[in-house]
Amino acid sequence: MAKQKILIVDDDTNISELISLYLVKECFETKTVEDGESALLAFHSFQPDLILLDLMLPGMDGYQVCREIRRESQTPIIMLSAKGEIFDKVLGLELGADDYIVKPFDSKEMVARVKAVLRRTTQQPKPAAPPSEKVVNLPDLTVNLTNYSVTYMGKNLEMPPKELELLYFLAASPNQVFTREQLLDNIWGYEYAGDSRTVDVHIKRLREKLKDHADWRLSTVWGIGYRFEIKTSGSR
Repeated sequence: MAKQKILIVDDDTNISELISLYLVKECFETKTVEDGESALLAFHSFQPDLILLDLMLPGMDGYQVCREIRRESQTPIIMLSAKGEIFDKVLGLELGADDYIVKPFDSKEMVARVKAVLRRTTQQPKPAAPPSEKVVNLPDLTVNLTNYSVTYMGKNLEMPPKELELLYFLAASPNQVFTREQLLDNIWGYEYAGDSRTVDVHIKRLREKLKDHADWRLSTVWGIGYRFEIKTSGSR
């Protein structure tokens, strides 16, 4: 079985070499680069399964590298930064990062997060009879979890896997309220090391793509969480 490949982007060679050492011990193949331009070149040539991306890079910073990669790929990205403020974490997640680790970090935690993100993003197909499709059909919206597609207002809507899974989970249980913790458990898994702000960021992205409809909407239940509201004729 081929080793999973990790691209490490950090201008501190001591940190990148230490990260590489721990990942190699866990049977990953690694490649290290020191700046944003080299990261983009290595992304295409090395074709990693996951990227560990420092934010403070010379020239092109980690935020811009993340933007460029997200324009063409959903390869998982874990951001590394000495900045631990909520604003920085939320910005990283809004740009498409899958996780955010604050420096200095424990090497065992770093490895655990790498494995957790890879588990969430690498789905192994199971040979079996074709399952019944997991589809939610609503006026002007179809969410298909079987083939990971969303049709909105008659057009195919591009959507990262976690956004689609969150949308399907909520839409498949209309009018049911879920707390942020329940959504984290069901979509990201019990091993997820992030915080509930991740849910807020993904809901924000979904609302930017799916405007309120006459028949349905993503609604906030203040102090509790979120629900996919199906409007009745009397509530329109």
